[in-house]
Amino acid sequence: MRLVGLTGGIASGKSTVSNLFKNTSVPVVDADVVARNVVQKGTGGWKKIVKAFGDEILLDNGEIDRARFGQIVFSDPSKRQLLNRLLAPHISSGIFWEIAKLWMKGCKVIALDIPLLFETKMDRWTNPVIVVWVNPETQIERLMSRDGFSEEQAQNRINAQLALDRKKSEADIVIDNSGSLDDTKQQFQEVLRKVSEPFTWKERLRSRDGLISVVMCTTVGVLLAQKNLL
Repeated sequence: MRLVGLTGGIASGKSTVSNLFKNTSVPVVDADVVARNVVQKGTGGWKKIVKAFGDEILLDNGEIDRARFGQIVFSDPSKRQLLNRLLAPHISSGIFWEIAKLWMKGCKVIALDIPLLFETKMDRWTNPVIVVWVNPETQIERLMSRDGFSEEQAQNRINAQLALDRKKSEADIVIDNSGSLDDTKQQFQEVLRKVSEPFTWKERLRSRDGLISVVMCTTVGVLLAQKNLL
């Protein structure tokens, strides 16, 4: 099995590339979706957040007020770090089970869409690592336009993440999303070709078929050994 790491920064266009993957035969495990699920009302993640931050972050229906909560954690690094510590185990478990389900279905290539891929050290489990990059000016403009942020708010959101240039330097593959959508799609086609290349022997062993082959060979070997002993 090949786990492809996909990351970027806020308003870099990572979701665009993730959607391009979803339109192919490569399934995507989206950490943002997992993160939303683990903080739904009544879940373990939700209980931890309410205990740490108080009832004032909740809507009338008991769900977390994402807009208000976002303002709180993105304006205070210590609170953002606390949130990451509280949710990291739940998100990691959720991602693991999504991968496991796809593995059981026999999926050979899976894209992991994880904004904090480097920060959580999950890049060590993925190969290749794809970073969707955009120049800083375009990133701020897109964020202000998309979410209605002031320039200061946009910069605070960007500063809350590892710098895109730093991520770019750690990437195996970089998709420059500073241009048009057609440019990005062209780059994606080359990326898709690379991630669809034949498996290495290690990747074959990690696949469901590879594991089945190992189990069958081991079983046959044990049976033959027992037969020779009789």
